[in-house]
Amino acid sequence: MSFIVSQSEATDPSQVGGKAAALSNLARHGFNPPAFFVITDAAFRKGKTGPVAARGLKGALDVALGVLGPGPYAVRSSGRAEDGADHSHAGQFDTVLNVTNSNVLGAAKQVWQSGFAETIAIYRAVKTGGAAEAPAIIVQRMIDAAAAGVAFSADPVTGQRNTAVVSAVKGLGDALVAGEVDGEDWTIDQNGNPECAKATPQVLTPDQALQVAALAHKAEEAFGTPQDIEWAFDADGLHILQARPITTALRPAALPDEALTIFDNSNIVESYPGMVSPLTYSFAVHVYGRVYRAFVRLLGVSDRAVAQNAALFDNFLGRIDGRVYYNLVNWYRALALLPGFSLNRDYMETMMGVSEPMPSEITDQIGPPPAKGVRKIWEYAKLAGVACGLIWQAMRLPRTRSNFYDRLKDVLDRDLDVETANATELAAEYRDIESSLLDRWDAPLVNDFLCMIAFGASRNLLHKWLGEDGLVLHNDVMIGQGDIVSAEPAQRIARMAHRVREAGIADHLSADCRLETLDPYPRIKDEVQLYLDKFGDRCTEELKLESIPLREDPSSLLMAVAASAARPEGKRHTGREPDWKSLFPANPVKRYLSKWIVGWAKARVRDRENLRFERTRIFGHARRVFLGIGRELAARGLLAEPRDVFHLTTHEVLGAVEGFSLSPDLKAIVAQRQREDRASSERPDPPERIEIRGPAIAPVWVDAEVPERDGERVKTGTGCSAGQVTAKARVIRDPRTEALQPGDILVARHTDPGWIAVFSNASAIVVERGSLLSHSAIVARELGIPCVVGLKGATQWIRDGETLSVDGASGKVERCDGAE
Repeated sequence: MSFIVSQSEATDPSQVGGKAAALSNLARHGFNPPAFFVITDAAFRKGKTGPVAARGLKGALDVALGVLGPGPYAVRSSGRAEDGADHSHAGQFDTVLNVTNSNVLGAAKQVWQSGFAETIAIYRAVKTGGAAEAPAIIVQRMIDAAAAGVAFSADPVTGQRNTAVVSAVKGLGDALVAGEVDGEDWTIDQNGNPECAKATPQVLTPDQALQVAALAHKAEEAFGTPQDIEWAFDADGLHILQARPITTALRPAALPDEALTIFDNSNIVESYPGMVSPLTYSFAVHVYGRVYRAFVRLLGVSDRAVAQNAALFDNFLGRIDGRVYYNLVNWYRALALLPGFSLNRDYMETMMGVSEPMPSEITDQIGPPPAKGVRKIWEYAKLAGVACGLIWQAMRLPRTRSNFYDRLKDVLDRDLDVETANATELAAEYRDIESSLLDRWDAPLVNDFLCMIAFGASRNLLHKWLGEDGLVLHNDVMIGQGDIVSAEPAQRIARMAHRVREAGIADHLSADCRLETLDPYPRIKDEVQLYLDKFGDRCTEELKLESIPLREDPSSLLMAVAASAARPEGKRHTGREPDWKSLFPANPVKRYLSKWIVGWAKARVRDRENLRFERTRIFGHARRVFLGIGRELAARGLLAEPRDVFHLTTHEVLGAVEGFSLSPDLKAIVAQRQREDRASSERPDPPERIEIRGPAIAPVWVDAEVPERDGERVKTGTGCSAGQVTAKARVIRDPRTEALQPGDILVARHTDPGWIAVFSNASAIVVERGSLLSHSAIVARELGIPCVVGLKGATQWIRDGETLSVDGASGKVERCDGAE
């Protein structure tokens, strides 16, 4: 009879015990535990003075040790009921470590004898009721451990299945397993964030703790149940020593949920870059829901269909690690409601403006199949109805716009003084903004949609009839309008800069960007004040309520004026009316149609920019109202300071005033969100697209790999403002903390009106995002500097400080410093 079982054959727990069978199973699953063999419990019998080895065991043991390799060895128990799913027997049997070759037999006898100890008898009486029996014995290669311990793939205390727990000590882990010493404890949450219970870890690094947690999870995946493992680090890395099922009760496993949610910020990041406060996010959720309800109604979706899909419109956005994302699946569902969706799905998808297409898993399940036969005729009939509705909206647009401006004027020009209004008055003011403007966003909505149609139609028509010259003409007419509000700041800054230059104070103003610096120059200060009266709500990231506007901190404006004054006066772009007769000398029909559609599109572009400026004013007023409420809540001790209001949602702020809030402890809510946002701000931005299965509350993603630097010399974007410049590139990511030297080429991912101080120093502009109607394009034309937009990946492709050549007409951008 053989008393030795090899590692590969130790599969039957009734023969080799639970621990040995588990180790053999680990080896078969590729975990590579330290090599071992098993001495069966039949290898010994009770004698008068202790265990007696069976005949032939000594020789068989010498052979097995020769195969196993040189020691030292660990000699440990493997009882039939040990390391089972119900009872682990952890620490009940003896274990002998660092055993030499000659002492293995004696150690094996000691472990065999421990099966009859009094403690085992008591344990069995309590747990199983069975009689005492000897265990099988594992003889295993020792690990020269620098650190060792235990780990659980689920938290045995809280029962949380998606949390791993690691306990570690220096050297061998036997004292920890026996409960003789306390280990260094780590918790690894569902997002893979390691946290040590000690302020200064001494045993493991965060990366090592993650490695151990991953090993425990891998064991759970292999065996199909949460695992309690023993592990050790030596010079060769991490080793698993044991694995057994966790025997404490855990929370029920979550049921399978394969529902797919897709978050994408490739478009919305232009409006809400970086960290976004809870107040701004909740405000945006409300605005998007209201505005796009109106949008689909405009395009022929019935009130009933809108009401039935209310959840879609209320969930267009998500906030992930403090950043705002589109919920693409809900956007796609909303698009599927539109008439004509079944006629051209692909075109509808492009309306979302994202960089990657939707997966077929979503597109195949949402919306009707492609229309055929009679149904196709019916879809075209619905589209004709939508077209008639748009024509009607276009005809009444002047009245719609006039009514919108009247409502706007009524809200912004009323007598309420935000600085002296109480909380109830301020909450009522916000409700009025909501009902008068945010819930009735008709003029901007209708004009934006008509602008998109008119811009595209006029551009295509001129291209068809005049070729490339037609596109150049279209650019000049559309984004070179001198009366467009987006161009006015640049014009005013140029005028103020002229006065500063004449006064000879450009350097002084640049060194001390405060309004008080202009006290000796009242005419200049008055012009600055007039600018702030009109554009004081503009700022970097102006759609964020937490952003600080120019009226509170005009330093960026004064920097722009000083920068503009320090450089020679540039040639300002002046729009020109095309000579339609010379363009179409022999075709009066084309001449008339071109002139009419270009003129109408030009008006829509102008109104689009002007209405977006009014949006800035509305958001600015809402910002002041919420800060006023924050002031009143802080005065009552409900907040630590007024700006803490930005860490609450609109629902919580209004609920605190109007009486429907759930918790009066606003300070605790603010403190929690401040902690969360601080942690989020210290992490890299999440990837552009995140896919989640099941509940979407706690997304997990893999950090995007840093792409290798693109070695291309020349790339082409969309040329928006003619001119050629060769100069040093400056990659700007935050205009509040970074600046250009005069003459540098500005390279940015995106821009907004708050970048005006940076624009003033730029000799050219290159932007990753944007279109011909971008703020960058309009301002560049007004400043008379080249501009290229839509150059994807520009901030990764272009190195800060290298020489760049920009052609604003063709859109060509070339790196000039030689190959890398």
